[in-house]
Amino acid sequence: FSPIEAGLQKISISHFLWLVLLYGTICIGFASIYLLFEMKDTNVILHHGLQLSGDFFRKMETSFYFIAMTMFSVGYGELIPIGPGRLIATIQAFLGYTLPAAFVVRTVIDIEQIHK
Repeated sequence: FSPIEAGLQKISISHFLWLVLLYGTICIGFASIYLLFEMKDTNVILHHGLQLSGDFFRKMETSFYFIAMTMFSVGYGELIPIGPGRLIATIQAFLGYTLPAAFVVRTVIDIEQIHK
Protein backbone atom coordinates (compact mmCIF):
# COMPACT_ATOMS: atom_id res chain seq x y z
CA PHE A 1 0.00 0.00 0.00
CA SER A 2 1.08 3.53 -0.67
CA PRO A 3 0.82 5.95 2.28
CA ILE A 4 -2.37 7.40 0.81
CA GLU A 5 -3.97 3.96 0.31
CA ALA A 6 -3.02 2.95 3.84
CA GLY A 7 -4.51 6.19 5.16
CA LEU A 8 -7.73 5.64 3.23
CA GLN A 9 -8.00 2.08 4.51
CA LYS A 10 -7.51 3.30 8.10
CA ILE A 11 -10.12 6.03 7.62
CA SER A 12 -12.63 3.60 6.13
CA ILE A 13 -12.21 1.03 8.91
CA SER A 14 -12.38 3.59 11.71
CA HIS A 15 -15.43 5.28 10.17
CA PHE A 16 -17.13 1.95 9.63
CA LEU A 17 -16.55 0.93 13.25
CA TRP A 18 -17.80 4.33 14.38
CA LEU A 19 -20.93 3.87 12.28
CA VAL A 20 -21.57 0.36 13.65
CA LEU A 21 -21.20 1.53 17.25
CA LEU A 22 -23.40 4.57 16.62
CA TYR A 23 -26.13 2.45 15.01
CA GLY A 24 -25.89 -0.04 17.87
CA THR A 25 -26.25 2.68 20.47
CA ILE A 26 -29.19 4.26 18.67
CA CYS A 27 -30.90 0.89 18.27
CA ILE A 28 -30.50 0.04 21.95
CA GLY A 29 -31.79 3.48 22.94
CA PHE A 30 -34.88 3.37 20.73
CA ALA A 31 -35.66 -0.24 21.65
CA SER A 32 -35.49 0.80 25.30
CA ILE A 33 -37.91 3.67 24.69
CA TYR A 34 -40.46 1.38 23.00
CA LEU A 35 -39.98 -1.25 25.69
CA LEU A 36 -40.50 1.26 28.50
CA PHE A 37 -43.76 2.45 26.96
CA GLU A 38 -44.95 -1.13 26.48
CA MET A 39 -43.98 -2.17 30.02
CA LYS A 40 -45.99 0.79 31.40
CA ASP A 41 -49.04 -0.43 29.43
CA THR A 42 -48.88 2.44 26.95
CA ASN A 43 -49.15 0.80 23.56
CA VAL A 44 -46.81 2.20 20.94
CA ILE A 45 -46.55 -0.85 18.67
CA LEU A 46 -49.29 -3.09 17.30
CA HIS A 47 -48.50 -6.60 16.09
CA HIS A 48 -50.90 -7.58 13.27
CA GLY A 49 -53.31 -4.96 14.65
CA LEU A 50 -53.20 -6.32 18.21
CA GLN A 51 -51.47 -5.10 21.36
CA LEU A 52 -48.13 -6.67 22.13
CA SER A 53 -48.44 -9.59 24.48
CA GLY A 54 -45.97 -11.69 26.37
CA ASP A 55 -43.41 -11.19 29.07
CA PHE A 56 -40.56 -8.70 29.26
CA PHE A 57 -38.26 -10.70 26.99
CA ARG A 58 -40.92 -11.18 24.30
CA LYS A 59 -41.63 -7.42 24.28
CA MET A 60 -37.90 -6.68 24.23
CA GLU A 61 -37.43 -8.98 21.24
CA THR A 62 -40.32 -7.33 19.41
CA SER A 63 -38.99 -3.84 20.22
CA PHE A 64 -35.54 -4.68 18.82
CA TYR A 65 -37.08 -6.23 15.72
CA PHE A 66 -39.28 -3.17 15.18
CA ILE A 67 -36.38 -0.71 15.51
CA ALA A 68 -34.25 -2.79 13.14
CA MET A 69 -37.00 -2.77 10.52
CA THR A 70 -37.53 0.97 11.04
CA MET A 71 -33.81 1.86 10.91
CA PHE A 72 -32.74 -0.32 8.01
CA SER A 73 -35.81 -0.73 5.80
CA VAL A 74 -39.40 0.37 5.40
CA GLY A 75 -40.58 -2.55 7.55
CA TYR A 76 -42.62 -5.62 6.71
CA GLY A 77 -45.96 -4.23 7.89
CA GLU A 78 -46.74 -6.66 10.70
CA LEU A 79 -45.63 -4.13 13.34
CA ILE A 80 -47.26 -0.70 13.28
CA PRO A 81 -46.40 2.28 15.48
CA ILE A 82 -49.35 3.98 17.17
CA GLY A 83 -49.78 7.01 19.43
CA PRO A 84 -46.44 8.39 20.61
CA GLY A 85 -44.75 5.50 18.79
CA ARG A 86 -45.40 7.27 15.48
CA LEU A 87 -43.31 10.28 16.48
CA ILE A 88 -40.58 8.05 17.89
CA ALA A 89 -40.54 5.93 14.71
CA THR A 90 -40.37 9.06 12.55
CA ILE A 91 -37.35 10.39 14.42
CA GLN A 92 -35.72 6.98 14.32
CA ALA A 93 -36.31 6.54 10.57
CA PHE A 94 -34.87 10.01 9.93
CA LEU A 95 -31.72 9.06 11.83
CA GLY A 96 -31.53 5.73 10.03
CA TYR A 97 -31.57 7.43 6.64
CA THR A 98 -29.27 10.38 7.43
CA LEU A 99 -26.45 8.53 9.19
CA PRO A 100 -25.14 6.81 6.05
CA ALA A 101 -25.10 10.18 4.26
CA ALA A 102 -23.10 11.69 7.13
CA PHE A 103 -20.73 8.73 6.96
CA VAL A 104 -20.13 9.25 3.24
CA VAL A 105 -19.65 13.01 3.62
CA ARG A 106 -17.16 12.53 6.45
CA THR A 107 -15.21 9.95 4.45
CA VAL A 108 -15.07 12.24 1.39
CA ILE A 109 -13.83 15.15 3.53
CA ASP A 110 -11.11 12.96 5.03
CA ILE A 111 -10.05 11.68 1.59
CA GLU A 112 -9.81 15.25 0.29
CA GLN A 113 -7.63 16.23 3.24
CA ILE A 114 -5.29 13.28 2.62
CA HIS A 115 -4.87 14.30 -1.02
CA LYS A 116 -3.94 17.91 -0.12
